[in-house]
Amino acid sequence: MKIDRGVVRSLALFDRMSDADLDRMLAHATARRVPQGDAVFEQGQRATSFFLLLHGRLKVTQVTEDGQQIIVRVVHPGDLFGFAKALQRSDYPGTATAATESLALSWPTDLWPQFVEQNPHLAVSTMQTIGQRLEEAHTRIREMSTQEVERRVAHAVLRLSRQAGKQEKGGVRIDFPISRQDIAEMTGTTLHTVSRILSAWEQKGLVEGGRQKLIICDLSGLAALADGGRD
Repeated sequence: MKIDRGVVRSLALFDRMSDADLDRMLAHATARRVPQGDAVFEQGQRATSFFLLLHGRLKVTQVTEDGQQIIVRVVHPGDLFGFAKALQRSDYPGTATAATESLALSWPTDLWPQFVEQNPHLAVSTMQTIGQRLEEAHTRIREMSTQEVERRVAHAVLRLSRQAGKQEKGGVRIDFPISRQDIAEMTGTTLHTVSRILSAWEQKGLVEGGRQKLIICDLSGLAALADGGRD
């Protein structure tokens, strides 16, 4: 599959890279379509490639030692992912599964040091990305340690609205299929609990649900609930 330089150039990660440097980088890239439900890589698999998501959404999950599956992050278009070498790992710490049909570029992991050395902006952007993920992870840990479940779910839904929200009539729709089980795995709770919370929110007009669909109808009301200021 031919890779359109203009599509990659439009991403913030590459907007400062010269055409020559970008062409050299793309010369080593392989484009891959990932059908919905398929895994790009699996937890514990040897990290032979790193990736850039061009289109679609991915859910990165981990299975804990006690067998519980959790969603640790959602990969959005323009995100680098699977760069285990930057984390001093030889394997992938989680499983990346397509939440919707996706398109990704991949490069051999062995090229990571060369790319970072030749493209300082890429190195800086990668450090910023790692920092943002650590900050989000710390926030989620703090929420799970100190907040009741309903507030945790509210924070998770608000994060999704910022990262993948699409304004439409009636509110902000999460722009990829998302289930109540997904939200449970994001917040460390059960499907039953999330179902009860979302049903109550629907009755209050905060959200509108459906089969793998979620629309936030009242962002300010949900934000107040997340801050603990609404009954």
